[in-house]
Amino acid sequence: MKYDVTVIGAGPGGYVAAIRAAQLGFKTAIIEKKRLGGTCLNVGCIPSKALLDSSEHVYKAKKEFAEHGIKTGKISIDFKQMIKRKQQVVDQTVGGVEFLMKKNKIDVFNGLGSFIDKNHIKVKKEKGEEIIETDKVIIATGSKVGSLPFINIDGKRIISSTEALELKSIPKTMIVIGGGVIGMELGSVYARLGTKVTVIEYAPGIIPGMDKELGKELMRSMKKMDVEFNVNMGASEVKSTTKSVTVKAKDNKKGTEKTFKAEYCLVSVGRIPNTDGLALDKIGLSVDKRGKIEVDAHLQTAVPGVYAIGDVIKGAMLAHKAEEEGVFVAEFIAGQKPHIDYNLIPGVVYTWPEVAAVGQTEEQLKEAGIEYKSGKFPFKASGRARASMDTDGFIKVLADKKTDEILGVHMIGPRIADLISEAVVAMEFRASAEDISRMSHAHPTYTEAMKEACLAATDNRALHT
Repeated sequence: MKYDVTVIGAGPGGYVAAIRAAQLGFKTAIIEKKRLGGTCLNVGCIPSKALLDSSEHVYKAKKEFAEHGIKTGKISIDFKQMIKRKQQVVDQTVGGVEFLMKKNKIDVFNGLGSFIDKNHIKVKKEKGEEIIETDKVIIATGSKVGSLPFINIDGKRIISSTEALELKSIPKTMIVIGGGVIGMELGSVYARLGTKVTVIEYAPGIIPGMDKELGKELMRSMKKMDVEFNVNMGASEVKSTTKSVTVKAKDNKKGTEKTFKAEYCLVSVGRIPNTDGLALDKIGLSVDKRGKIEVDAHLQTAVPGVYAIGDVIKGAMLAHKAEEEGVFVAEFIAGQKPHIDYNLIPGVVYTWPEVAAVGQTEEQLKEAGIEYKSGKFPFKASGRARASMDTDGFIKVLADKKTDEILGVHMIGPRIADLISEAVVAMEFRASAEDISRMSHAHPTYTEAMKEACLAATDNRALHT
């Protein structure tokens, strides 16, 4: 059978690309070697958020319910049920994608897709194989777990995020190598459940890709859960037995070495593009030194008619970035003129407090020589945050010193993953800090902190600090 568009990979970028292509009238096929939804829905975004929510309920029950006048007695955790609920959430979400494929009349092929040539793709199934003829191809195969040369992730004691979502019991101790988004999210899950978590991070601070103040505040907050942080330290050796893991790490400044021991070691040092089995060489494509496929401004590879999106190309490895790119390619193929402003794709860390940012950091503005002003509002000054006992964190707004246009917004606090959208909308329409400060925000809400931060950036006019 011949298709107008064939998508290889059914993660958020791939299945969204397929849906948009089908909406535009293209006969569309999608190939997925495992389950629809890819890493994000099956072993990434969705299951981790389910466990993050469950563990936060446990933490609040233990630490805050009594303050609210709620007496629970001794709290116990049914970890098997927690994992079961997580899987139910995953299955329901994957089921939703299956429904969307049927609704949009997209043909789903289960198996490993690889190029024969740019217009023919072989799908290797459990039993046999099938050849698909296609006019256009969108590569959306996502990413896989990264590691370090001296670390063997055995899935038993030395684990990745995949195994961390499937542990049989709550460990007493866990070492997390890597203080980025994945490490902090899963580290916080287990810390809330009572695990003694030790973090080893090579950079001077955690979540190193974000504004430095956010990392400092998140670290301060997570220390309340007894999380131990060792920054400026690089792991040099990881060894395991049947019951434990030993990690050696060296101080980047002093050169001294320290040894850590725990039941598990979670390796969260980033992800790498997944192009395994695509047979890119059959169509004359190769990957760069980081394993990524090079594309032009229209996300088209060097081979006409073959496009790539999401984690396999340059840019942040974010599900919503991949989704935007999937829509972009489908619309470009249809002859439209879509646009993506990569500066306005937000980044989020789903710890509690949550962390989110969009636009430029202070470090980036300084490096670029852009004069700016900063306005900041702490959640401890928010009536709504006090009511919910979520007073950690702040919102910081960076605006152009001359024009007052908002250049970056950096948040840490309650419901920040949702609040960041106000900043994205404002910056999409090139709003000034004063524009937001003059808009009515419902009281009492967390969003008032955004208004107050903008007031602070506008001639230091904050009303509640």
